[in-house]
Amino acid sequence: MFIKNQMGQPQKPIAAEQTILALGRVLQSLREEDNVDVLINTTIAYIKQEFTYNLVWIACYDRLKHALLGQGGIAPSSDLTFLRKRLVLQPGDLLEQVVIQQSPLGVADIRNEKRAGEWREFGTKFNIQGTIILPMRYKDKCMGLVVLGSERWGYLLPEDAKARLMIVLGELAAILYQKELDLQHKQIKRPDEPLLKLLENVRNLNNLEERLKAVVEATHDFVCPSRTNVYWFERQGRYFWCRMSNQLVNLGRDNNSEQSAAGMTVQELNDLYYALSVNQIVWIGDARSSLKGQFTAKLLQRLRVRSLLAAPIIWQKDLLGFLAVEGYEPRIWTDADKNFVQGAAGFISLVAPNDNTEDIIKQIQADSQLTSEVAQSIYTHQDLKETLRTCAARVINRLNATRFLLLHYDQDENNYQVIYQTQPNNRRPVTSAFSLLTETDRQMLKTAKVTVAVENIEEDLRFFNWRSLLLEQGVRSLLISNCTQGHKAEALLIVTHANPRSWTNQEKELMWVVGQQIGVVVRQWRLQTNNEQQQQVFQSIQKCFSLVEGSESENSEIRKHHLECTALEQIASVLNCPLALLFSWSPGDSTAKIIPGVIADSRFDVLVTAIPIQYEALIQWALAENSYLSVSIDHIPPETRKWLNGAGIGQVLLKALRTGVDHQPTGVVLLADHQDRHWSQHSLNTGEILIDQLAWLRRQQQISQRLESTTQELRQLNWYKHRRLEEIQRNTTSLLGQIHDLGIPSNDLTQTRYQLLLRQLDHTATSMTAMVKQEQWQLHISCETMPIASLLKRSLERVDYLVRQQRLWVGVHGLAQPVTDKEASNGAALLKGISTPANPAVMAIAGDIIKFELIVHELLLAACYRSPKGDRIDIWCRRLDEGFLEVSITDHGKIETQLLTQLQQKTHKDVLALSDFKQSPILNLLICQHLMQQLGGELDIYQLPDHRVVSRLVLPLAEG
Repeated sequence: MFIKNQMGQPQKPIAAEQTILALGRVLQSLREEDNVDVLINTTIAYIKQEFTYNLVWIACYDRLKHALLGQGGIAPSSDLTFLRKRLVLQPGDLLEQVVIQQSPLGVADIRNEKRAGEWREFGTKFNIQGTIILPMRYKDKCMGLVVLGSERWGYLLPEDAKARLMIVLGELAAILYQKELDLQHKQIKRPDEPLLKLLENVRNLNNLEERLKAVVEATHDFVCPSRTNVYWFERQGRYFWCRMSNQLVNLGRDNNSEQSAAGMTVQELNDLYYALSVNQIVWIGDARSSLKGQFTAKLLQRLRVRSLLAAPIIWQKDLLGFLAVEGYEPRIWTDADKNFVQGAAGFISLVAPNDNTEDIIKQIQADSQLTSEVAQSIYTHQDLKETLRTCAARVINRLNATRFLLLHYDQDENNYQVIYQTQPNNRRPVTSAFSLLTETDRQMLKTAKVTVAVENIEEDLRFFNWRSLLLEQGVRSLLISNCTQGHKAEALLIVTHANPRSWTNQEKELMWVVGQQIGVVVRQWRLQTNNEQQQQVFQSIQKCFSLVEGSESENSEIRKHHLECTALEQIASVLNCPLALLFSWSPGDSTAKIIPGVIADSRFDVLVTAIPIQYEALIQWALAENSYLSVSIDHIPPETRKWLNGAGIGQVLLKALRTGVDHQPTGVVLLADHQDRHWSQHSLNTGEILIDQLAWLRRQQQISQRLESTTQELRQLNWYKHRRLEEIQRNTTSLLGQIHDLGIPSNDLTQTRYQLLLRQLDHTATSMTAMVKQEQWQLHISCETMPIASLLKRSLERVDYLVRQQRLWVGVHGLAQPVTDKEASNGAALLKGISTPANPAVMAIAGDIIKFELIVHELLLAACYRSPKGDRIDIWCRRLDEGFLEVSITDHGKIETQLLTQLQQKTHKDVLALSDFKQSPILNLLICQHLMQQLGGELDIYQLPDHRVVSRLVLPLAEG
């Protein structure tokens, strides 16, 4: 192309325009050409024309081989053999770095670059120094690279030249990428037509062997491996054997072929077997594998091949075998190869069952009949063992198994107990319990909807806790079914075999159905057992109650002994132990009696003697516990062994008789059995109910005895005092009669005093007469009125001698003016300071005045006794409402905390406990509290924050 000047004469283009024109021409040439060699030569010519380099080398990248294939170029010598050479990329060299990173790389002097490999020797030989390596990339894929070398040192390339060169190389890479796609498309084998043809052939054949032969031939022709085999799986022995091979079909096909492995165990093909079992295709190619690396080499060595493609043959989820294509050389298996082999194996899966259809139908019918017979046996036989015996015989015969085990979870032992089992005649039964499974195994059994199969327990990590026990019993494989689907694995049905074996899906389904049916029997058995246990508990409790109801007419000691012995018999029956005795004592006793309730065996006999409560270890240990205490005979002190001397005693169970937190224990129950005895939680709970019942019955008896004794004493005291009071009243009446007969003295002063004393004696005699007649065996509540001032005055007169003796100051507030300081030193003057209010009716109380007066006197008496000498006592009167008056007596005396507690509770915590507060003054105060409640008032005694003691009375007021 030329540019015309002003005169119309053409001119040559400038240098910049020439480079653009050259770039456009080479791009157009690359786009219009289809031949790869012409494309590469065009690129080389362009580089030679536009760039001054002594070395130009273009290579295409083979991704499968990880190598560079030289396509030619320009070299300092006429020998271009090196430029056509195939270079395998090595880790860490420069060429691999450019291929992986896909970015240009420059070397100032390739002769000194250790990572240049063979190019270092080439540079040294032809004096090549500065070198640039550029990738040919398209869509993040490296299609090859270009090496440019110069005899000059350095590798600088101008940016514009670099840009033009990368444009050309990018265009070349795009064309090579498209050529590669076209080539791959042409080379791809399409398996659909051969598979359709194979399907047609298989359909027209009569037996399985001919069909296997057709599948092997078609597979071998399509994939073209070294050999093609069909391996069949034998379940009983867990091994594969070669059922059909292309070498057997046509022995002349490959005269140099090696013999295929005729028989291979699952243990040898472990990973391959488990991959095929879950319907996965397995392939091993050139340095690539779908299996683990350590197993891949072992598998290839066993099969004596270097590449493998295997597809499973599965029917109804059971592995029948696999179709394998094998190569003596490493090979990359294409998707077409995998699809064809997988499809061919699927054809075998479809036609394999047709060879023994009649046998399959017969087996299905037999399994249906078996489950029906098992169900009929379950609903016909009432005996659990007879039902399980029938089920076990049928299941073992059908599955060709050796053992039938039914396990049930024992909550007390936290393990699985064997409740039924069968075994061969030359084998011993399982005697030990099965330990608790791991959380993973328990969760697996809970969520499982099919029977869990273990083909070889030595290789399987499931049920690892049972492995040693099962191996000791000669078990190598097993089926295990949770008898209650979706629930915790409490009942487990296990069928075992003495050799490793594979279990079919049909066998698993049969085992599952039988397991669910047996689960119904186990649930019924548990309900019946629980019902029997509850019935036993009910009968034991009912018998204890009947003893209480039916023995009222007996002597108390005889009745008590009979009740305790019978209760111990019931406790021993529930806990099923040969020895049951009771340490019995009453409050205040220092020794306990041994009451032997049950001694069922002479080896559990004990020496009946008095036991010191404080120094007997068993009693003290039991009292320190709130529940049961289990003690081994080895831990019992020698002193105790002197009386607990039964030769068969190996374990002792203790429990104190308690009826409440605040109640003192009244005995200890001792139960004993052999050393290996285990006490189930259910029996312990039942025994605890009976022991607690015995504790309450003993408490009831002790309270009844205490009340009878107390009532008898009070009756005697009341009879004595009443007869004495009658005598005093009779004598007083007689003396008054004699005084009246003597007449009145003549002296006026003497006469007045004599009449006053005589009226007082008449009043006293009259009150004694009323009390003797009306209150012989119970209190008589009268109703009178009296001003509160008069009541307090009379009450203070009663304690006047004590006030003087203690030099106390007593003040009454709320009725009249306060007492002056001058009167404080004289008790008699103090009493005179109490005046009646202007309106007596308002401040008058109503009720039994004599009893009110005695109660106030008792409170004043207690206040005086506890007050220090010279201290003060205050009486505060305050009207609460129209119906009640509050009288509070306060003092600065000391009062015991325990006394205050019992006064505030108004009753003792434990009527059987010994107490120092059953004498005066606490007993008198407690009587006053109860009496005030009967009289319609209240009495509270408490302590203020400033430590003053308050005795608060609430008295009913007389109506206005």
